[in-house]
Amino acid sequence: MTEPAAPIVILDKSQMAENIGAVARVMANFGLSELRLVSPRDGWPQERAWATASGADWVLDGVRVFGSVAEAVADLQTVFATTARSRETRQPVRTPREAARILYDDRASGLGVGLLFGGERAGLETSDIALTQGIVTIPIDPRHQSLNLAQAVAINAYEWRTLILDAPPPRFREAEPPAPGQLLLGMYEHLEAELDAGGFFHPPEKRPSMVQNLRVMLGRAGFTEQEVATFRGVITALSKGRGRVLAKLAAAKRQD
Repeated sequence: MTEPAAPIVILDKSQMAENIGAVARVMANFGLSELRLVSPRDGWPQERAWATASGADWVLDGVRVFGSVAEAVADLQTVFATTARSRETRQPVRTPREAARILYDDRASGLGVGLLFGGERAGLETSDIALTQGIVTIPIDPRHQSLNLAQAVAINAYEWRTLILDAPPPRFREAEPPAPGQLLLGMYEHLEAELDAGGFFHPPEKRPSMVQNLRVMLGRAGFTEQEVATFRGVITALSKGRGRVLAKLAAAKRQD
């Protein structure tokens, strides 16, 4: 049986070339090869990354750079955000071992999968976590919760590698696969635009948190492509209905 391709590693706003190189090194150790960077602080490429990668050049040579997390996950169906911080989100939280099992099964079923890591200091924005399908937290001792970026990647990559070495049978998926991130983002923005038009986001200062909560709720549903199309049809139908109501009110006002 051919082993499934490894998850894509996504680093958001990395600050140091040495850290990117160290991540490439541990990825190569455990058989992961595709690395994506979101808005690296010092741009890309950076020579110091190759010096730190200890020969894992193929990982760095294939790096793709994106301007936002939304763009970096747009073609993936299952992405887990790795964070040790408590966030205001109700997404499922898993250990690296639990997450690796899900990623393995989904990848074996032909889905695009990835692991999202935040910057060295600030971590991940809650709005970016809301674009993923869950959170991965490493169960380290609470007395000292400091892990560097490469260590966090290594632990998750190791759990993936153990599944490859054990060669478990892939799960057979009977249902349609989840929709990719770009379709989900389009659905979110469609809904939010209509809610803006309907005055749902009130008061205005609460809009970001309300948008985030809506995206998390909808993301948990695991929409397929067909379900995304259906839901967008529902949004369109409701918005047209609102237009008819407003037109009737305007006509009645003219008659008065």
